[in-house]
Amino acid sequence: MNSNVETTITPENFGRAFKQEKTKKIYKQCIKEFQETVTFDEFHELVQIFNQHVDSYHLLETTSLGELMQYVWIDNRKEKAICVVFDNGNAIHLLLIKPYMTFPVSDGQYSRNTYTMPIRDQWVVFWGGTNEFNNYHYVYESQRYAFDLLMMHDSKTYKDNPKRNESYDAFGKDVIAPADGMVLEVVNNIHDNIPGEMDESQPAGNYVVLQHVNKEYSLLAHFKNHSIVVKEGDSVKQGDLIGYCGNTGNSSEPHIHFQVMDSPDYINCKSIRIRFNNGMEPIQGDIVEQSFLEENENGYLR
Repeated sequence: MNSNVETTITPENFGRAFKQEKTKKIYKQCIKEFQETVTFDEFHELVQIFNQHVDSYHLLETTSLGELMQYVWIDNRKEKAICVVFDNGNAIHLLLIKPYMTFPVSDGQYSRNTYTMPIRDQWVVFWGGTNEFNNYHYVYESQRYAFDLLMMHDSKTYKDNPKRNESYDAFGKDVIAPADGMVLEVVNNIHDNIPGEMDESQPAGNYVVLQHVNKEYSLLAHFKNHSIVVKEGDSVKQGDLIGYCGNTGNSSEPHIHFQVMDSPDYINCKSIRIRFNNGMEPIQGDIVEQSFLEENENGYLR
């Protein structure tokens, strides 16, 4: 008996198995919903075509999606990518194959100012990073380095009824200024969505645009209806309350959208990769929290 025979496709051997076209084993481990979307013959043909001109795949990164784990593999030429999502029983919930798209010039250009995440307490980065698999914004120049933040406990973002915004941990939580600045624009009168429904006609929902030094601007979006406490022309300090997290605009559940840009026009701007004051570079699945300096009761900064 050959001891090298792999009986199960795992996150560790997936890249090799995909290159060796062990399609029956891979397909068998895909969840029923995937198999209902793609037949085995279609899947086998796709794998054969995708493997052309590929010598090998290597694991680029691993990110957490609550109870699931996402693995991104890229080929030796850095031209093709496979995104595969496993649960802890090695069932495959998602398998996506695409060209590997990067923007190395803008990836290497950070904001001149330093910022904090616009939050108190601990939040989870749901979308964030420098590829489209951990940050769906990445392919759009105006949102490329944006973050979507939500709150999660026990791998869930809500308790009880998922159709009520009040069931979500993030709903109504403080949204704070990520840096000193001036309030340029406020929209505050859009109704909150029912979770699972989105208003694509008003993508940012209720939002605030802040102007910072060095001609940088930040966008905070999806505020709760009538919850924004600042007005246009106000000066704010880093950490000041701006409003409360909601579920407005192109949003399926309560969360915060945060980005820094080179223009106050969030539709036609260029997104800027954010330089955080704690030196971190968070990506999808990371836990983030408030990190600006403040005096404690003994007068020391932390």
